[in-house]
Amino acid sequence: MNSVFLEYQIIMADAIISSVAEQLIQIAKEHIKSEIKLVRGVEKELRNLSDSLKGLRNELDDAERRRYEDKAIGNWVLRLEETSYEMEDVLEEWCYALVQHTMEVAATPKHKVFPSLLPSCLCFRNVVFRRDIAMKVEYLKDKLNETLKEKSQFHFTISQLAANWRVQSTSRFDSSELQGRKYDTAIVVSKVVLGEELGFRIVSIVGAGGLGKTTLAQLVYNDNRVKGRFDLRIWVCVSDPFDVAKIAQGIIESMGKGRISISNQLEATLERLVELIAGKRILLVLDDVWTEEYDKWEPLKNALKCGGASTTVLVTTRNENVAKIMGTMDHDIYRLGLLSEDECRLLLEHTALSGRSMEGFEDVSEKIARKCNGLPLAAKTLGSLLRFKDTLAEWENVLTSQVWEFKEVKEKLFPHLLLSYNELSPMHKRCFSYCAFFPKDEKIRVEEVIRIWMALGYLSSSAEGGGDNLELIGQECFKNLARRFLVQEFEEDGQIESFKIHDIVHEFAQFLRDASSRMEASEIKTTTCKVCIPFIAQAKAYRSLIFDKRSIPSLCNCLTNLRVLGLWNDFPSGIENLIHLKWLSIDHCVLYNEDLENICKLYYLQTLFLRSCSLKAIPRQIGNLIKLRHLDLSNNRELLELPESICALPELRTLNVEGCIDLSQLPQGVDKLINLKHLHNMYSVMQLPQSLARLTGLRGLSEFNWGSGGNRMRLLNKLNLLSGSLQLKINLGTAEMVEDAREAELKQKKHVQALRMEFLTETAISSSTIQMAEGVMDALEPHPNLRHLSIFFYDGTKFPDWISSPFNQLRSIALTSFRNTPCLPPLGKLPCLEEIDVRDMYRLVTLGPQLLGTGDKDTSSPNAVAFPKLKKLIIKGCENWREWEDITPAQEEHLIMPCLTELAIRFCSELAALPHRLLHKASSLELLDIAGSEMLIQRYGDINASAWKSISHHNPRLRLR
Repeated sequence: MNSVFLEYQIIMADAIISSVAEQLIQIAKEHIKSEIKLVRGVEKELRNLSDSLKGLRNELDDAERRRYEDKAIGNWVLRLEETSYEMEDVLEEWCYALVQHTMEVAATPKHKVFPSLLPSCLCFRNVVFRRDIAMKVEYLKDKLNETLKEKSQFHFTISQLAANWRVQSTSRFDSSELQGRKYDTAIVVSKVVLGEELGFRIVSIVGAGGLGKTTLAQLVYNDNRVKGRFDLRIWVCVSDPFDVAKIAQGIIESMGKGRISISNQLEATLERLVELIAGKRILLVLDDVWTEEYDKWEPLKNALKCGGASTTVLVTTRNENVAKIMGTMDHDIYRLGLLSEDECRLLLEHTALSGRSMEGFEDVSEKIARKCNGLPLAAKTLGSLLRFKDTLAEWENVLTSQVWEFKEVKEKLFPHLLLSYNELSPMHKRCFSYCAFFPKDEKIRVEEVIRIWMALGYLSSSAEGGGDNLELIGQECFKNLARRFLVQEFEEDGQIESFKIHDIVHEFAQFLRDASSRMEASEIKTTTCKVCIPFIAQAKAYRSLIFDKRSIPSLCNCLTNLRVLGLWNDFPSGIENLIHLKWLSIDHCVLYNEDLENICKLYYLQTLFLRSCSLKAIPRQIGNLIKLRHLDLSNNRELLELPESICALPELRTLNVEGCIDLSQLPQGVDKLINLKHLHNMYSVMQLPQSLARLTGLRGLSEFNWGSGGNRMRLLNKLNLLSGSLQLKINLGTAEMVEDAREAELKQKKHVQALRMEFLTETAISSSTIQMAEGVMDALEPHPNLRHLSIFFYDGTKFPDWISSPFNQLRSIALTSFRNTPCLPPLGKLPCLEEIDVRDMYRLVTLGPQLLGTGDKDTSSPNAVAFPKLKKLIIKGCENWREWEDITPAQEEHLIMPCLTELAIRFCSELAALPHRLLHKASSLELLDIAGSEMLIQRYGDINASAWKSISHHNPRLRLR
């Protein structure tokens, strides 16, 4: 058996054993508190099973690190994992039956419905069922005992962490084999050389395994600019563990001073190091650092700081946390990216051809290089594989095959990925490996995958925070994977909302999972259920099924182990059989009341999506889903109301009713949802109950319709934990709205990142509407932390002072469809502003230098900078705009728009000229877009005319759209 797969099996077994051991203890504790004990002896059996499993975990650590190939061990671990899964199913079956019995009793008029029902709190009268559970526990105990007896033949021991597979690096390299990295080298060299002038400094190169961090460090180390700046250049390959004495001894030996006789004494070694480097300019490369323990690094750092007159440490690491723990400032962290497609192809061809002709192989070579997706190690590994393949057919076979099918890939590429993988805890390993379940190159929502990890029990409730904070544990788990570059993040509105996995990393995860699937498939007993045959292997490996274009007519007992199920367009029968389901997504399916009632019998559900299902009502039995944390009812346009029983869901964190346009209000008892964190209500006009104001823990509210349906802004007064994006729809009415706006205290909402204000008024402009609009705008001053501001349909004649305060941290501002505002505020004073988007300002005629904000006292010094970070300026549809006043000779002393790269003046038909002196100051300008502005096109459309040359002479990279 492949040793990589063996490790994976044991990791998976370790994680499920941890989960089941915790459950066994919890069940035993709960039943001690209950009035009716388990069948005599079962409680003791649960405790014994838990102790056996926890003791076994210690020996699994040894098994994970044994590198021989042994199919017997693999099969043993598989049986252990399956037994643990069976135990987990039995425990959940027991708890499910208790809850079901509770619900049936509660439905009887004589009994009261308890708001928070726990399986342990009520007696369970069905003795037959309890005996059945006891027999299953007894059976599984015997099965586990048999597995434990077999363990003795493998002689596992409890041992310390053994050294991982690693190749020692040196400072020498073959420059003829390099492709790309010239730009990267120049950037890092500039940081290192600058560091030589600043005393002690740390520069870190961070990136995924196989990306070329060591190669880049070698290029920097051997660069002539670096050689000329330092008296000593020292290269030490650190790896893991981080041994300070060994590293210090390595530095001393690199200086040609030999070994010192008391090298095992850390103090003496460091004292000798300080003596040898005294007064010298030193570059120290620490390649492949893994430790996140500052205490291990601190003694060496202090010695280096005390000794050298000037010391620069260049670190390479896969983990950005390591760089920060070592003391690297953010601007000295260089995050290494992928090679370009051409660079990757050249590297692959250089490795594969060794001087042979490329004729006839160009197309397939390009496609194989694309498969490497910019990862240098993948290109070199596949190039080595292709070196011994002479025919086009052999190259095409490599192209169409899975990379893990080749011995070279498993021996040269996967071990590098395994190093990062082995640094993860069992919880993190399971979470990472599950990502192979998603299609390659798919953008995955972070929030969605965390909820799936929860459903599968991957997020340990024994971690800090416990079961109440599983979402936070999931977020930290994702960040951990991202810091090790096992996933690639995508930012939206300043938040990390989604991610992808590099193709090679995805294939590594898939290799681990598929190996497991193939082995499990051989263990699957023959079933007569032809319906489930296409899905049973995947269901067993992942405990998940997602149907998109496929469908299944019915869900039978073959699939009862599912934890995750996604359905699209077709709703099968038998959903009530899947009692272990914890994550259920149903999209665009027509659901009848009976279907909904069956769904409400799945008492273990944590996440439920019922999107675009044409729902008109939700049954009151929704209150039975006492484990439910996330409920998504979005885009059910005909949904009229929600039952009050929703307010009896004690664990509910997220309620999504976006696009439910006929939903007029939320239940009055919404304040009972004390754990509710996010209310998604975009595209609805519902009335929010006043009781919502008591949910002071609310962190997300998509939209607030002010003045609609009686909603008052003061409802937001105490909701100071609101974060993310907030949209205000403002229906101007009476003068009281100004005071109501002040009571909302938006300035206290320091976690809100994006604010959209939309003024809704169909009345003609009058002095009273102008005054009210200006008063409301002034009262809605947000916290300075706000990053993105959008304002629509504002009818005031002036802007409030807060919008141009130099204390604002705004990154972008959008002003759209203003009927009555003749000018723009002095936005040049905003220190962080990167983008301005102005559209349809009908009364804008002249744009003067006041926009720059350099005329005020606080910015009138010669050192004042107007728009210090502005990158993009868009002005569109201002059809009455006739003049853009240029800056004065005195203002030319100021630094103006030094970062501007794009200027777009679109569909501004009356504007005849641009401010040349101002544009001369914007030396970074790369794009001028004047589409739809006829007079500007006439003036600047000819690149040979003097007007264009006047601008482009100062902006050599400028191009015209």
